[in-house]
Amino acid sequence: MILQIVILIAGLLLLVKGADWLVDGASVLAKKHKISDLAIGLTIVAFGTSAPELVVNTVASIGGYPDIVFGNVIGSNNFNLFIILGIAGLITPLAVQSSSVWKEIPFSLLAAFVLLFLVNNYFHSENPGLSMVDGIILLVLFAAFLYYVFTQLKSEPSTELIEQKDYSNMKIWGLILIGLAGLVIGGKLVVDNAVAMAQSLGVSEKIIGLTIVAAGTSLPELATSVVASMKKNNDIAIGNIIGSNIFNIFLILGVSSIINPLVFNVAFNTDIYILIGGTLFLFLAMFTGKKKSLDRWEAGLLLVAYLGYTTYLVSLEV
Repeated sequence: MILQIVILIAGLLLLVKGADWLVDGASVLAKKHKISDLAIGLTIVAFGTSAPELVVNTVASIGGYPDIVFGNVIGSNNFNLFIILGIAGLITPLAVQSSSVWKEIPFSLLAAFVLLFLVNNYFHSENPGLSMVDGIILLVLFAAFLYYVFTQLKSEPSTELIEQKDYSNMKIWGLILIGLAGLVIGGKLVVDNAVAMAQSLGVSEKIIGLTIVAAGTSLPELATSVVASMKKNNDIAIGNIIGSNIFNIFLILGVSSIINPLVFNVAFNTDIYILIGGTLFLFLAMFTGKKKSLDRWEAGLLLVAYLGYTTYLVSLEV
């Protein structure tokens, strides 16, 4: 058991460092080709912080572990929303732009509702889950989100999100390739050892996916948003989370279900309801207290709600 925990931690560290190297190399490569800082921040960095979830879910989907697949995405989204925004909002109240209030947050809410409808097959009588057709639907919606992002770029001035670095082409591609290798190896270690731990402890894969794996793959988002809030860069702090949650549902579950159709455990519905409730709370928080801002007391409520629910989940397994 101790060895499994050590290997799991090593896998998580590889995931986080691999994502960091991948983002670093890809960002410099983009800069060399005159791609704007804002475009890099909204695409490459957002994708980079979601890369651990993508790799873990790809490995879990191939291996036939649907509870890990759903637990990782739904758990990561709830961790992002309740814990990371909670911590970032306690550090400093998070003021957001009007576009985030009226477009990005509602888009994130739409993603959660689409997930709820698709996995429960409300439109037909088959068993709950995601089919290849559902995966295509999710990827089409992801493409629509990317289209929205790029139309926004045309109207937004460029800002210096990424530090300019002068790397040789060999170093750039070395970082990208090593980063990808770290993601693949780390993802394999995380999934294999998470499943082994669940089996040896008698804990369900659902709980392992919602807690240990979800929290571990959310470490890049945690680091990004906490550092951004400390630097008073609210747009990155909150935009990173909202963007990552949209990526996780539309892109990652889309890819996962195309690789292998996923059987859905209806016990996850409670966690999707919590995700929807938390996103609604974030939207309403924009109109209470200081307008277009997540105040400290609202961030504190997010933290307390998540910790309470997680304690309840674990107590059910003991």
